[in-house]
Amino acid sequence: MDPNCIFCRIIIGDATASIVHQDDEVIAFHDIHPAAPIHILIVPLVHIPSINQVSEENDQIIARMFRVAKQLAAKNGIDESGFRLIINSGLDANQTVFHLHLHLLGGRPMRYPMG
Repeated sequence: MDPNCIFCRIIIGDATASIVHQDDEVIAFHDIHPAAPIHILIVPLVHIPSINQVSEENDQIIARMFRVAKQLAAKNGIDESGFRLIINSGLDANQTVFHLHLHLLGGRPMRYPMG
């Protein structure tokens, strides 16, 4: 855990969040600056700064993040209408918290093109 990381502080209970899911591998909570009506962050419990630090030993955690995204999309009624999953990596991608996380966005038509 990184004591300077807001997501690590949420994981250990030193910061508050509107948690919608937690298990042995990931935690999910509402984004405090939502970009869509439904904007949930899915975060591994282990501190991984970005996708660039993902290794084979993280395969199960990465798969779990996507399975939780699928479950939360269904729970929020956006699995059939559609949703977007985003992982930002690095400053040029606008990664603002350097703890790997998956954005689940939905609840309205998504804009295109991205970027």
